[in-house]
Amino acid sequence: MDKTVISALQTIDCKSLTYAEWITVGMALKGEGCDVSVWDAWSRADAARYHPGECEQRWATFHGADRPVTGGTIVRMAMERGWRPEAAPPDEFDPTEEEEKTPSEQLIAYLKALFRPEERVGYVTEATQSESGKWQPSKGVYDRTAGELIDALTKHPDDVGAAIGDWPADAGAWIRINPLNGEGVRNADVTRFDHALVESDDMTPGEQAAMYVKLNLPVAALVYSGGRSVHAVVKVNASDPEDYRRRVTKLYDILQKHGLSVDRQNNNPSRLSRMPGVTRGAKRQILLCTNRGCSSFEEWLRYMREDTASPPKPQYLSDAQANPPPVPEELIGGVLRRGHKMLVAGSSKAGKSFLLMELAVDIATGGDWLGFPCRKGRVMYVNLEIDTASCVQRFGIISQALGRDPGEKSILLWNLRGHAEPLDKLVPDLIEAARPFMPDAIIIDPIYKVITGDENSATDMGAFCNQFDRICEALGCAVIYCHHHSKGVQGQKRAMDRASGSGVFARDPDAVLDIIELELSERLKRAAAERGATAWRMEGNLREFRSFRPVNFWFEYPLHRTDESGELSQMPAQGTLEAGHLKNPFHKTTKMANEAFREAFERENGSASGIAVKDMAARLGLSERAIRNRVQAMNAEFYLNKGRVYAAKC
Repeated sequence: MDKTVISALQTIDCKSLTYAEWITVGMALKGEGCDVSVWDAWSRADAARYHPGECEQRWATFHGADRPVTGGTIVRMAMERGWRPEAAPPDEFDPTEEEEKTPSEQLIAYLKALFRPEERVGYVTEATQSESGKWQPSKGVYDRTAGELIDALTKHPDDVGAAIGDWPADAGAWIRINPLNGEGVRNADVTRFDHALVESDDMTPGEQAAMYVKLNLPVAALVYSGGRSVHAVVKVNASDPEDYRRRVTKLYDILQKHGLSVDRQNNNPSRLSRMPGVTRGAKRQILLCTNRGCSSFEEWLRYMREDTASPPKPQYLSDAQANPPPVPEELIGGVLRRGHKMLVAGSSKAGKSFLLMELAVDIATGGDWLGFPCRKGRVMYVNLEIDTASCVQRFGIISQALGRDPGEKSILLWNLRGHAEPLDKLVPDLIEAARPFMPDAIIIDPIYKVITGDENSATDMGAFCNQFDRICEALGCAVIYCHHHSKGVQGQKRAMDRASGSGVFARDPDAVLDIIELELSERLKRAAAERGATAWRMEGNLREFRSFRPVNFWFEYPLHRTDESGELSQMPAQGTLEAGHLKNPFHKTTKMANEAFREAFERENGSASGIAVKDMAARLGLSERAIRNRVQAMNAEFYLNKGRVYAAKC
């Protein structure tokens, strides 16, 4: 039983977890070889939800998986809540792996593992000491090749200083992890983006080294710093700076997820690491091993089951039913689960940003959103369009109008107006910014600011929507994003087809909510004008739940309020092809509408050539009741005319 895992578990408040998180803790404890009594004893702290025997019952269903849950998950959950493992004194670490090599041999082995003979190496032996006692390395040397250094070390096997220069006894020496062009030590001077630095000060050196080995990290070299950490120079083999940034972010994210708190300031390719073979005070900076673990970054991703390009293994239904994964809880009742995706589409003037801010407040406070109950949780709101001051002000106005206080740390704002970039580039930074907050939902408003590729290309938009999956997978939260309607009359289209661009937008999300303005009667128009209100209808297409009845509501600054009177249910959507709706009887759309209603009329009166009322409603974006009312009116007119003809004959 891992003492670190048990120590981390005791700092997690069972009452603060969701049911799915509680199950995850149980699976992690079983994966670590613990007895069910450990889980049961910890669960008793949640007296309101604890049921005797439930832990044993669920424990029996944990049979392992291709991607098992480990104790690292518990460590990560605890660290995200502020816990840090106790750091044992460095003296307890006794490295021996490569210590049999002489100092010169260690440095030669290091150079051969990281550099080609002709590549220039950056290293530092000069440093100044600050008032606090910390040593600050200088720019150092950057014009000598690895081959030259190896030759010099070979000539002086017992004197590293003769080959590289002497260094301050208490400072040690440093070396850069990637080759340089010989002109400087900036990131722009890096010629090959093969290695990244991983270190952590939150674990003892022994725990760090053990974690690197346990995770089969693709290590080019592992070096004991002579202090409180072990430096892992990891193979990432990036093609360019942008690819390097993506890979290092993914590397750090995976390690964080498995319980290793990584120093993310080490993410630049020209980073200095500790040079093996030199002394640092009373300690020696020691090369522990080279070329350990997976042979490449891609192989490691597959090993960690983090390669999204590799599909999961097929599974018998009976096996899946015997050990079913926990179903995520509903975040918006009957509409959206945690970990799923939702698109909100609408035309201008609908107040979409206000509507999404209301949703954020409703989730943060556990309120109702347009009649749908929201589970209380944390929300990250990514604002791409509104200036920061206006965004903050709007949230204040909306919260006050709703009469709800979201609390101090329930909504996290990320204002990116003027700083937006394509979503595939933004996602790593978004995940990194969101991870400590542990959001239940992330709202991105609007997505046109971050779309990559051709909006009308199914291939491009398929790749674009995959970025939302990355967020859901990495953070376990719901992603809600906002888009605008395409051009043209929207009332002629189905709700799921109104969003601008490729049909991928209609098929990819788990929930599509569409908002369209209503055409009001003259009486309602006057009443709305007096209040400065507009009338809208929201329809939904849901993958996980049954479709709900259209929700009619008013947008009256700053809130959206559902129509309690029921009057709006009789109002057609703007642009709907309804006979007599347009004043000009020769207008093209009026003719189309009259023709469509005539087909429905014929169907209702027994003609096989007519269109069904249900299909008619879908075509025109109206309720079946509205269609039947119109057809009945036409039916009455038909018989009235027939009676007039009969009377004339008489």
